[in-house]
Amino acid sequence: MDPLSLVVGGGLVGIGWLLGRFVPRRRTRSNPQLTARCGCGHDLALHDRTDGTCHAETSHRGTHGLREWVRCNCRRYTGPTPLEDVFAPPILPPEK
Repeated sequence: MDPLSLVVGGGLVGIGWLLGRFVPRRRTRSNPQLTARCGCGHDLALHDRTDGTCHAETSHRGTHGLREWVRCNCRRYTGPTPLEDVFAPPILPPEK
């Protein structure tokens, strides 16, 4: 190999190393995990499948400044319909 190509190759390696070392990296934004939420703010897992009532509890300020846990007032799940209900309705238990 001739000395000129060695110098050019070494220079390219050095420039690449310097750029990688001192140029700030791009920050990747972490994508938030999207979950199906009802209007009350709770997941589909906290709602009953048959009648849609919410089984979650929320804390409210009670008497004398103490916290008390109260059942969520949501009566029906209003969030997005799960895909398994759209494409394949549940087979069991059979409806009467």
